[in-house]
Amino acid sequence: MTERILVLGGGFAGLWSALAAARARATFGADLEIVLVNDTPWHSIRVRNYEADLSDTRVALDDVLGPVDIRRLQGRVTGIDVRSRRVSYDADGAAQGIGYDRLVFALGSQLARPPIPGLVEHGFDVDTHDTAMRLNEHIARLGSSASTVLVVGGGLTGIETAAEMPGKLRAAGVGTPRVILADHAPRIGSDMGAEAVPVIEEALAALGVERRGGVSVVAVDARGATLEGGERIEAATIVWCAGMRAHPLTAAFPLERDRLGRLPVEPTLKIRRLAAEFAAGDVASFLIDGTHDCVMSCQHGRPMGRFAGHNAVCDLLGRPMLPLAIGWYTTILDLGPWGALYTEGWDRRLVSRGATAKRTKELINRERIYPPRSGDRQALLDAAAPTVQTPPVKFG
Repeated sequence: MTERILVLGGGFAGLWSALAAARARATFGADLEIVLVNDTPWHSIRVRNYEADLSDTRVALDDVLGPVDIRRLQGRVTGIDVRSRRVSYDADGAAQGIGYDRLVFALGSQLARPPIPGLVEHGFDVDTHDTAMRLNEHIARLGSSASTVLVVGGGLTGIETAAEMPGKLRAAGVGTPRVILADHAPRIGSDMGAEAVPVIEEALAALGVERRGGVSVVAVDARGATLEGGERIEAATIVWCAGMRAHPLTAAFPLERDRLGRLPVEPTLKIRRLAAEFAAGDVASFLIDGTHDCVMSCQHGRPMGRFAGHNAVCDLLGRPMLPLAIGWYTTILDLGPWGALYTEGWDRRLVSRGATAKRTKELINRERIYPPRSGDRQALLDAAAPTVQTPPVKFG
């Protein structure tokens, strides 16, 4: 019977795991079936969900998987049985199951939604393509009097969402848009490092985005939000961007997870103390340079996927596996029409800002993180090699 590599998830880590497994299969001449399970037929460029135009932020999985003979199953994964090496999933309401010889678990992360009254009913987010489209459609329907948008969460997603929002509101016909960016930290963008914070503040001020640090939302309703202490912020639109958690099915594996719900993996991406299971992307945690923990980002998810898929095949065939190590780290923050911000290193040293950094950000978001879309088999396999890319281009 043909042995099977099963990949769960079609995001950055999952897609590249499947492609890397296909490359290893071809390289070693192995008789293996590679199957990818995802709940939609799309690979979503999730990091662009804050943008106004989402028309080019999805890639059809079949266009990428088909040319390299990867089978796609559409369904929502509901369970994982490590002992029997079997995965259950829901396909249009029908319970299905599939076994594996090696598994790559890459279901990604989800927006953390605390039990704040009214948040589910009245809040918006940019966590998925569908929810981002829902937000954009809501904004397009706003009347000129409903002009205030409250974005909650002063991390990268919240800042990028807020920076894009004034333009979205003006395009919707809102003459005097008001955008408020709120966070529990005293200073917006403080996680970006000391050199970055003044640049973020300058950009947000130029865009007309108000900053509210040191506040916590305790309730949400159709007309706005209530803060801890009783203060009200009246807003027709509340966008929640505060925090991420690994997919809840990490709980299916019999080992302790970290504070974000992630699974501990070896540098080979094999889940510690398990025999046939790998994890990659936002569900996995290890010291990516020997000192610093990997982060939930496509910057780390894509190479983790390439190494996980390659190593899953190697492990099955009894070949040596490759450890992943990335010795560089960058952060490129989109600041809307103002430009962008580029930092290097874990201490986030400022490298470039404004229009110069924007060129780098657009190169990443619109080219670097996409799989080859030519449909060429060899180009897809070549792109999945278990190697680490060089840092993004810095424009002078």
